Amino acid sequence: MGKNKLKKFAEMETLPCVHQYPFADLKATGTCPLRGRWNEDVFHNPAPITLELGCGKGEYAVGMGRTYPHRNFIGIDIKGARMWTGARQVCDEGLSNVAFLRTSIHLLPHFFAPGEVSEIWITFPDPQMKKVNKRLTGTHFLEIYRQVLAPGGIIHLKTDSPFLYAYTTGMISHNSLPLIAATDDLYHSPLAPQVPPITTYYEQQWLSRGKKIKLLSFRLPAGGELLEPEADDIQKDDYRSQARRANMADPSLLS
Repeated sequence: MGKNKLKKFAEMETLPCVHQYPFADLKATGTCPLRGRWNEDVFHNPAPITLELGCGKGEYAVGMGRTYPHRNFIGIDIKGARMWTGARQVCDEGLSNVAFLRTSIHLLPHFFAPGEVSEIWITFPDPQMKKVNKRLTGTHFLEIYRQVLAPGGIIHLKTDSPFLYAYTTGMISHNSLPLIAATDDLYHSPLAPQVPPITTYYEQQWLSRGKKIKLLSFRLPAGGELLEPEADDIQKDDYRSQARRANMADPSLLS
């Protein structure tokens, strides 16, 4: 591990907006002390809580915290070195409505009580075209989200992936989930002004390659069986691996 990463990990331990709980402690107690108490103990206000899942550098969480000061935001990721960037911004800017939690998305119910979360943003995740249980909009994860979301809580997906957009559209339709918004070309649609004015690092990369940005927003009811849609006929993305090789080949594109 590089010295820079070690330095970031060490600093993360000191940043008040960052919350990290060793898995051994979580396994021993079964729950995080903040579960059900994020508003009281972290934000000190009763405002709605929004999660950014797989937050990376926390660009969306920080951007939304700036844009919507009367709401609370938590960026969640397992990779602390990336999260350091957003956490550092939060501390430097004194944003009291943004926090970060370093953990796996699978463990959300250990950190949040039922109904404690109002909204979830999923921004530019790996579409996991071959592994349905790893898709962040698949039934496996939707069942996790509904354990922490308020009844009828909202999920937003922002993606460059035609495959993930088609798959999630099928998920919504197949399960009759209440659809709020849908577009396969966000920045050429009437929805653009309604979306937080935040462009992440990865979104900038996809836009520079001429990829269309897609948005889906839907409500997740608290009850009812969730079934996987038929996805065998959905065309796979044909550019993602090439884009990753391009990132590796061009140092200017690395974070």
